[in-house]
This record gives sequence, structure tokens and C-alpha cells, in this order.
Amino acid sequence: MERIIEKVKRLREELSNGNGFGERVFLVAATKMQTAEAINAAIAAGVDAVAENRVQEFRDKTERLLACPQHFIGHLQTNKVKYLVGKIDLFHSCDRYELAFEISRVSVLRGVVSDVLVQVNAGNEDAKGGFSLAEAYEAYAKIKQMPGMRVKGFMAMLPHSEDEELLASLADEMRKIYEKARFEDDQIEYLSMGMSGDYRLCVKHGSNMIRVGSTIFGERDYAKA
Repeated sequence: MERIIEKVKRLREELSNGNGFGERVFLVAATKMQTAEAINAAIAAGVDAVAENRVQEFRDKTERLLACPQHFIGHLQTNKVKYLVGKIDLFHSCDRYELAFEISRVSVLRGVVSDVLVQVNAGNEDAKGGFSLAEAYEAYAKIKQMPGMRVKGFMAMLPHSEDEELLASLADEMRKIYEKARFEDDQIEYLSMGMSGDYRLCVKHGSNMIRVGSTIFGERDYAKA
């Protein structure tokens, strides 16, 4: 657990100067396949939020965690929305209208407002969900009109690529979309962009929220999955 605490402290120090726009960067620990003990070490060390990819993992762990904002960052099936609404502080992965409608419906039924990010598939990759760069702003404008929904910004997924020029250009495009929405809507706060492999580039180009797992916890052991 000391190793986790040390890694969080190092990340905090690295992020202390903010992003390329001088904004504070929120540190979200991606906790897929991590034990409650390991997650609690990260919380104690000072991460801003913890985030699960899978509904069942969230349900199994949530009651055993220290007080900390809980996010959801994985692909979400509509029939599992009911397990999360009212319990998740921020949905990063609002990647299609069908899901947005269901989060809205359940939120209204329960008398809550759900904070969401519009997920953008910046590289238009077939294996990833989300709206395209060209669709992102329109999706934001439509989803924010749904009852029980509060759009807080965008979550971008950059492609796996060694071409840093390409990745930088895509990150810059995401920042432009974020800036446009934020100029018109004071509820827009977050551009969640960057994971363990690319967070430095994303922070440089305007991300103010990163989602890191292996950088904090080490590489996952998928043999235990």
C-alpha cells in the first residue's frame, strides 16, 4: 500500500502546475480489478475520485470504500443504469443517446440529477464507443436538455498511436469543443482526457481531468479476472 501512496503523491506533484491552460487537473483513479484495500490507499493518498469500469465491481466494492467521489468510466448497458443512478457522482461514458435517455428516465423516477460527460471517440475507432468529434457539440446540446441530466463536460478517448502530432491535434480539437460549450454554459467544468499512457500529452493540450490506473496501482493481472 505504501507504493500506491507514493505513486499518488508523485502524480500530485507532477500535476501541481496544472494543465497547459493553467487549470487544476483532477486526478481520477481507475480502479478496475483493484481490491478495496488498494483503492482505499489511493483515496487516503489524495486522489480526487475513484472510478469503476464495471457495474458489478462497483456494487461489490462501494460499501467498503472510504468517503470519496465515485465515478463510472466504462461502457454501460442500459439495463444496468438502475444500479448506478443516485450513487455515481459523475458518469464519464455517456456515449450514445439511448444511454442518455435511460439515465434521464431513471434519474427523474428517483428525483435526482445525474452529472454526465459526453463521451467522444476522437479517433473514430470502430472498437470504441462515443460520438465523433463532428457530433460532439450537437450531442452535448441535445443531452443537456434531457430532464434529470446535468452535462458537466466531455470525456475523450484518443486512439492508440505513436504519432504524437496526431494525438496533439485531436486533443486540441477536443479542447476547442470544450471551450465552445463552456463559453455558453457555466455548468461545463471537465474535459476528461488522458489515461496512464497518454495523460502527459493530454494535460499539456488542455485536459483538466485524467483517468489513471496502472500509473497508480501497477499493471493489472488479468489472470485473476
